[in-house]
This record gives sequence, structure tokens and C-alpha cells, in this order.
Amino acid sequence: MEKMNEYIKSGIIETYVLGLASPSEAREVEEIAATNPEVGVAIEEFSEMLERQALINAITPDPIIKPMVLATINYITRREKGELPGTPPMLNEDSLISDYSEWLQRDDMMRPTESDDVYARIINYTPEVTTAIVWIKNYAPAEEHTDEIERFLIVEGTCEIIIEKNVYELSPGDFFEIPLFRSHLIKVTSDPWCKAILQRVAA
Repeated sequence: MEKMNEYIKSGIIETYVLGLASPSEAREVEEIAATNPEVGVAIEEFSEMLERQALINAITPDPIIKPMVLATINYITRREKGELPGTPPMLNEDSLISDYSEWLQRDDMMRPTESDDVYARIINYTPEVTTAIVWIKNYAPAEEHTDEIERFLIVEGTCEIIIEKNVYELSPGDFFEIPLFRSHLIKVTSDPWCKAILQRVAA
């Protein structure tokens, strides 16, 4: 028993579970575990500990990243098929939803019935400005911009943009600009998805 405890404490269990053991070491561990239950228990306990640590340190992926990556791929594909770059106007306090009708009415710029909770279609991209149509079902998580100014024109639905302790209620036709270096999040307050023109301008 003492010899087996020394074997368990030697580090070979950890090496085996982590997949770092050589083929001969792995065979040895498996053969010993087959006849010594305490080795099997040690393997199981270390495996469970690793799993707990992984869950504790897990980082929830930003739900904005995936839809923007997919939107970028879609935009590149459209350009490769011959779509010419658009010239959407810059968003400002005088912007109207109708200014973007050319893109809002396109069949390929609609959100499919089945989609993730955040969906996007890029209207145009340059190194200075990205313009997109975005749909948000529930919320967009807190973030802070240090190198780009983010602007919104609400097209459908309603939402709150929360900047630190300040809450701004937005409805169709409303324009809003996010200040640099200010943490903010978006919370949808309507049953329909909140649909908006999003513009990110290099600062």
C-alpha cells in the first residue's frame, strides 16, 4: 500500500491524465490501474479536478464576435461575386432610416428566421468606417472602445443603451453615439428584435 501511495504521489498520474506520458508509461499506468483500484480512483479524482478548474476559469465568448465574423465572410463572398462597394451615408443626428432603404430592403440583407441572438450584415467596409445592419434579440454585453467611435440608428424595436450609470432609451429613428473609453451595454426592451444601422468609425 505504501509503495502504491508513493507511485500515486510520483506525478505519473498527473502526467498520464494530461496526456504527457510516454506510450510505455501510459501502458504501465493502465496495467497498474487495472489491478489497483486506488490508482483508478486517483486518475478519476485528478480528471475531475481538472474539469472543475476548467469550468471555474472558463471565459464566456463574446456573443458579438461570431456574428461579426460571419458577416465579414458574407461581405467578402458578396464582393468576390461582383457586388460593388456601397456608399452608405455617415450616421449623425440628422440621419433618417430612409437614408439606408437601399440596403434595408434587399432580400439578402434580411435576418433569417433561425439565427443566433445577435445577427449582422455588413453594408460596406473601409479601414476607416464599417457600416452594418445588426439585429439584437436580448442584449449586447458590456464593452469599451478605445480606437473607434460606435454609432447607432434604431430601425425597429426599442432598446436601452447603458453607459456606466446612465440609461438612454432608444426607439426607431433615434441616433446615438457611444463615447470613447466608456463602458456600455445594450439591453433590448421590445418583443421584436432591435434592428439598427451600426457604424464604427476609426478614432
